[in-house]
Amino acid sequence: MPFGYKVFVICLCLLASCSSYAAEKTVIRIGVQASGTADWELAALQNIHPEDFQLNIQRLANTEAGKIALQSGAVDMIVSDWIWVSRMRATGSDLTFYPYSNTSGALVVAKDSPIHSLAELKGKRLGIAGGELDKNWLLLQALAGQEQLDLNASAEKVFGAPPLINEQIKQNRIDAALTFWHFAAKLEVQGYRQIIDGKGILRGLGIQEDVPSLGYVFKQSWANTHKQAVNSFFNASKQAKNQLCTSDNAWQKIVPLTQTDDVATQAKLRQRYCEGGVDHWGEAEQLAANRIYTMLRKLSNNQLTGQSENLQPGTFWSIE
Repeated sequence: MPFGYKVFVICLCLLASCSSYAAEKTVIRIGVQASGTADWELAALQNIHPEDFQLNIQRLANTEAGKIALQSGAVDMIVSDWIWVSRMRATGSDLTFYPYSNTSGALVVAKDSPIHSLAELKGKRLGIAGGELDKNWLLLQALAGQEQLDLNASAEKVFGAPPLINEQIKQNRIDAALTFWHFAAKLEVQGYRQIIDGKGILRGLGIQEDVPSLGYVFKQSWANTHKQAVNSFFNASKQAKNQLCTSDNAWQKIVPLTQTDDVATQAKLRQRYCEGGVDHWGEAEQLAANRIYTMLRKLSNNQLTGQSENLQPGTFWSIE
């Protein structure tokens, strides 16, 4: 056999081998909001070069679009919360949750505001991002209730999207803002003062564990079929987050995704993002999640959680 032909055959074999290897990779179709912080992590993850999977990232308009895409099978995974997962499981769905972040929202006021405690919110104009069933709003009411303060009745409430709430407090149309963490961080850089954050609210309610607020949500049946790739993705995701929090070079690569040119704001966003790392996720945290669920069920009169008295079995996915 001529030498040139042998080389040609060897190359064909190598190509076939590489193609076969590539074909064995599980494609994970993940839907994320274009402006969401999960996009930061996924961008950093691209530099890790995982062997078990490849990502197909689909940008979505909002959280509701993500839920629809997941349920219809258009994507395999989204970022959402475990309350919704439990509610869906109660209706027969096999969705499950793996933690992504325990960063939560915060209550902020102007630097020179006379408000320094929840009691001083009485009679004030309070802006609330996320609507009447926002988890932090419900839990804040419970915390105020411990001081015999009915925030729902005594504060003038303004509900709106986070950007609108930020603008309202800047224009002095509201006295305090309960908003999502990255919007609170942007206000802090501009001199606004934090009264309490989501973790502080939970501490006040007796929950000492750090319970993740957001996570990756996917169908359990799909994950069982692609277990190695799914677990590999979660490990790679943690590596990516760690890189963003420890490597300035890695952080600089995703800075454009923060959608701000202000260095101080970028630094504050990074700080708050990294504070949301999930260091522990086990039985204690999951039992705490069930206690939070019970509180939210009562506070929302079942509107947020659905009728189930407890978190549904299988709500949380565990890496084996």
